Amino acid sequence: MLNVNLFRRSLLSLTNIAQASSTATTTTTTARTVTGPHLLRHALQKQLSQGFHSSTSLWHPRKPRNAHGGGNLRDHFGNYTRLAPMSLRLGVVPPNVNGLVPDHIQKPGYALRGEPSEWAAGIPINGPEDIEKCRRAGQLAKKILELGGTLVKPGVSTNEIDRILHEAIIANNAYPSPLNYMGFPKSVCTSVSNVIAHGIPDNRCLEDGDIINIDITVYLDGFHGDTSATYLVGVVDKSGKELVDRTKEALDEAIAICRPGVPFNQIGKTIQAIADRHGYTVSEQFSGHGIGKEFHCLPLIYHHDNDEDGTMEKGMVFTIEPMFCQGTAVGVQWPDKWTVATADGGRSAQFEHTIVITDDGAERLTG
Repeated sequence: MLNVNLFRRSLLSLTNIAQASSTATTTTTTARTVTGPHLLRHALQKQLSQGFHSSTSLWHPRKPRNAHGGGNLRDHFGNYTRLAPMSLRLGVVPPNVNGLVPDHIQKPGYALRGEPSEWAAGIPINGPEDIEKCRRAGQLAKKILELGGTLVKPGVSTNEIDRILHEAIIANNAYPSPLNYMGFPKSVCTSVSNVIAHGIPDNRCLEDGDIINIDITVYLDGFHGDTSATYLVGVVDKSGKELVDRTKEALDEAIAICRPGVPFNQIGKTIQAIADRHGYTVSEQFSGHGIGKEFHCLPLIYHHDNDEDGTMEKGMVFTIEPMFCQGTAVGVQWPDKWTVATADGGRSAQFEHTIVITDDGAERLTG
């Protein structure tokens, strides 16, 4: 059940946003005005994502068809090592950006202060020049992700992957967008096996049978490009491979239905249908998002069955990034206040692309 006090604070936030947007003026970017319910849902989503993760889902996720009542979880979900927090220390130490990123690299506004800018009340409609810059950022993100895939093998630590990819991003005169975003301490996210999202690279070495999602976002020439993929580490069991394959299938099918006039909620309905067909659950704690000049902006793209309003228009740029789980999709946040892992230890996989809506479909800017 949604906390009533949280709802009231969100409603107040919505009122403030509405008042501010009524006096705002448009500069060089046009925007599609968002309806009140969407803004309220956005306000709730932001507050929920900033500290309301728990072992009980606020969105009442569906019970998967392959749910079980107990027994040996490892045998049930497959043969792999479940990760647990390496420390009970709360939070993380913010990175020293000045010591990690050369002065000549253009940095997003939050790079030094750690706090992102306030979200605008509308969905940006990008023109040809901005779309081209999104495309360049997206293609660099793709290049860095492909490099990351070549590093995935048993015995390699996620810290080593982060170090190599950080250096590659800097070598391309770009900034690693996650670095110091709300204090995130690394340049990429590495989510292994039962980690759903926001895994922080560390000294643990990858093991035979792991699956790992590498999430890359780069900031190039004033624009962000965001993509991710899940890779197999060594020999992965059949159920692990199937989870990865079906998650990628869901992303591909969701992108295929995108075009002007299509409701945003059709993305979630398409993804949910594939998850249901194969016995998986979909994480409802995370969403896709608009992207461009800002790392995150409207629209929010829900990957589960939903009735969110709004339709796609030419020039909109956003991510689609479904996360499938073997068992429950309820995520438990670790003490580091970033890593979210499945409550039952089942594995999770994710794939992501940044797309732009075109005249008659969608282009994968990170494809």
